[in-house]
Amino acid sequence: MLWLIFALLTAAAVISVLWPLAKTPRRAGRDEIGVALYKAQLAGIERDEAQSLVAPEDAQAAKAEAARHLMAAAEAPVEPAPAASPKRVWLASVAVLIFVPALSMSLYAIIGHPELPDAPFAARLQTSPAHMDLAVAVAKIEAHLAQHPDDGRGYEVLAPVYLHMGRADDAVLAAREALRLLGATAERNALYGEALVSAANGVVTAEAKQSFDAAAAKDPSAAKPRFFLGLAAEQEGDKARAREIWGKLVAEAPQDATWAQVLRKRIAALGGEPGESQDRLAATIEALPEAGRLSAIRGMVDGLASRLAQNGQDLEGWLRLVRSYMVLHETDKARAALIDAKRNLAGDPNAIARIEALARELGLEG
Repeated sequence: MLWLIFALLTAAAVISVLWPLAKTPRRAGRDEIGVALYKAQLAGIERDEAQSLVAPEDAQAAKAEAARHLMAAAEAPVEPAPAASPKRVWLASVAVLIFVPALSMSLYAIIGHPELPDAPFAARLQTSPAHMDLAVAVAKIEAHLAQHPDDGRGYEVLAPVYLHMGRADDAVLAAREALRLLGATAERNALYGEALVSAANGVVTAEAKQSFDAAAAKDPSAAKPRFFLGLAAEQEGDKARAREIWGKLVAEAPQDATWAQVLRKRIAALGGEPGESQDRLAATIEALPEAGRLSAIRGMVDGLASRLAQNGQDLEGWLRLVRSYMVLHETDKARAALIDAKRNLAGDPNAIARIEALARELGLEG
C-alpha cells in the first residue's frame, strides 16, 4: 500500500512537469500590447474630458492622435509565438520520466527508513506517563472509561484536565460523574462548581453556587468555594457580601500569596458606600482568630487606601482610613492620609471641618 502511494505521488510530480511542455506556448506580441495601451489612453482622455481637466478641443486632438496609433497597431501583422522543437520536448519528457523517479527513490533510500514499522495508536497508548503528551494521556483515560464507565476516579482525574484544555462541557460531565460515583466531598463539589462556571463563561449559576455552598459547608477553610461564593455575591450586586467573603479569605492567606494580592485589588475595586455599616466589618474581624485579626485589618486598610488613591472624593472612606492607621499604630501614615483627604476634598468646607475634627480627636493636629 505504501509503495502504491509513492507511485501515485511520483506520477503526479511527473505530470506536473510534463503538462506545460505539451501545451503550445502563447505570448502577447507587441501589437497586442500596443492596442491595449492606446485603448487605455483613449479611456483616460475621455475621463479627463468628462471631469473638465482638459479643454474640449485639446481632448479631440488627443483622441484623434490616439485613434491613429490604435488603428496602426490593430492593422499590424500578428507575430506567432515560436513553436517549441518536437525533438527538445521529447528529450525533456524522457529526462523527466527517468530523472524524477530515480532522484526520489535514491533520496528515500539514503534518508528514509522503509523497514521501520508504523506505531499504531493503541501501541502509543501504552507509553509510560513520563513520555506521554497530554492528548495521548486523555485519549488513554477516555478509552479506559469507555470500557469501565463506573470508574469514578478516572472521571475525577479527567475533569480538571478538561478544564485546562478548555473543554468546559466535558469537564462538567466528568465532574458530575465523579460526584455520582464517588460521593460528595469539598474538593469534588468545588470542582463541579468550577466546571459549571467555566461552561457558563464565568457566570456563577444557581447550580454552581449550590455546589460551592456544599463545598464550603464540608470544609469552611477551603479557599476555592469561598472565592466563587464571593464572585457570586459580586455578580448579584451584593458588594458588601462580596467584600466580607473575600476580606476573610485574604485575611487568612499568607502575606506573600500572589492570589491574595490580586484579590485585595479586586476588593478595592468594589469600593464602599457612604454610611456603610461598621458593625458588620467589626463583627467579621472579631470572629477571626487572634493571630488573623491584625492581618485582616491590614488587608482591608490596604484595599481602602488603594481605592481612595483612585477616587479621593469619599469622605467616609478617608475618616475610616485615618482611624485604621491609628489602630495599627502607624501615626505617620494617618497624618499623610489627613493631608491627602484635605487635598482631595478642598472644595467641600463641611468635609474639611470633619477631617480637622477627627485630627483633633486623635491628637494629630500638628
